[in-house]
Amino acid sequence: MRHRSVVALVAVVALVPSLSLVQSLGAQSTPTGEAIIAWHVTMAPTWFDPSTAPPQITPFGLLYALHDAPVRSLPGQKAGSSLAESWTESPDGLVYEFKLRRGLKFHNGEPVTAEDVQFSFERYKGTGAKDLKSRVARVEVVDALTIRFHLKEPWPDFMTFYGTTATAAGLVVPKKYVTQVGDEGFRKHPIGAGPYKFVSHTPGIEVILEAYTGHWRKVPNVKRLVMKSVPDNSTRLAMLKSGEADIVFALDGPEAEVAKRDSRLQVVATRHASINWVEFADQWDPKSPWHDRRLRLAVNYALDRKAISEAACLGYCPPAGVVIPRVMDFALQVPPAPHDPQKARQLLAEAGYPGGIDAGDLVPIPPFFTTAEAVVNYLNAVGIRTKMKILERAAFYAAWQEKKLRGLFITGVGNAGNAATRVEAVIYSKGTSAYGGYPDLDDMFLQQARERDVKKREAILHRIQQLTIDRAMFAPIMDFRALMGVGPRVTEHAINVIPMVFFPCYEDMKLK
Repeated sequence: MRHRSVVALVAVVALVPSLSLVQSLGAQSTPTGEAIIAWHVTMAPTWFDPSTAPPQITPFGLLYALHDAPVRSLPGQKAGSSLAESWTESPDGLVYEFKLRRGLKFHNGEPVTAEDVQFSFERYKGTGAKDLKSRVARVEVVDALTIRFHLKEPWPDFMTFYGTTATAAGLVVPKKYVTQVGDEGFRKHPIGAGPYKFVSHTPGIEVILEAYTGHWRKVPNVKRLVMKSVPDNSTRLAMLKSGEADIVFALDGPEAEVAKRDSRLQVVATRHASINWVEFADQWDPKSPWHDRRLRLAVNYALDRKAISEAACLGYCPPAGVVIPRVMDFALQVPPAPHDPQKARQLLAEAGYPGGIDAGDLVPIPPFFTTAEAVVNYLNAVGIRTKMKILERAAFYAAWQEKKLRGLFITGVGNAGNAATRVEAVIYSKGTSAYGGYPDLDDMFLQQARERDVKKREAILHRIQQLTIDRAMFAPIMDFRALMGVGPRVTEHAINVIPMVFFPCYEDMKLK
């Protein structure tokens, strides 16, 4: 997110009086009908609570239904005024002030106040919490509808971390209710201020939500959402074809191809900020073969990224040359490494492996196994002998965050933000998902975090990204586009309505 452009955008949005928004609610029809949405993963109670949401984009498919924030991703806006009717940044970049809309209420009828905003921020302990709390000096409740964040020093990415899916730190929960029921009680029955209310959760099977008619932006069109956990690709496809599901998330390539041939169905490619790459977990170990840049380059040359996209993504996923998605601000726009098997074999020989190398297991992020199968085949073809080892999704993420995945693995990140938020997570040596780093890249990351001149900041971030390419820190595969299956009952799927996220804008969905 380009900081200054977002300030200008929100300034325009803030001119719309909240009274007209409230009046528009009365003109809307009563929510009707039920939509069944089949997820590609199993939903967990930690996803109901912003303070414990995992460092992924997927939980926002529930978080944005249940909860709201002063500033958040909205239709047509990367970061728009939501619970806040306006916000301002002081000229010195040290104070951010938010003015909440009047008359806001949580699902249980309690008013949304500045004290709830303060409580939610201070309670947050998820991705980015360390950065946010080390840079925010204090949070001041000015009055019931006004809150100020005082920073220790200017930080151009404060609103990126606070007001997009880069983190869930901005989502507001009711202080009184959470204090009464405790964290576990809240996760059993969450209360928020989003467009949908929690009804029930059957672990491993489904989550049921109901339209909240008091939502500030609009009354949802669909009364009931049934979110089903269906990790198996073929089962999700069967549900879509039979009418058992109205929308299915993230079909793998073969299943998406079948759905695309069915005239009753739609396949919609998302435009969110997701990317997949091969991680070299052991490159920082001098005793590991992957410490040798030539081997890492060999992996890059071995991959036919265009063919992988066609097999796993029907060609919708652009081949990637760097691990920052091209749709992000400050992303370096570079072509991918060419598919050159001969060069890959030459690099293996130069590194001392003329007969190839046994690379052990390759663990892919579930459930995108077509991509992994293609990567394994291309690596084996040049003499990098590996085989796919599948972990359950929760186990994969736990192992990744705990740095227990070794050798080669395929991962991905889909949260919004900008190039700096991605650099912080996977390139900066102290990042939540980084296995190591370089002192010069760390210094540049810290330098850009203080730089308020957009052009200078962009130049630093471009330099960081170019150096990851020069050093072959990763083997980028493709900018991931989730292939969403849409059934015949859906007249408005609302996918891609909210920039940089993959799930629908639920309150804008419509059924026949």
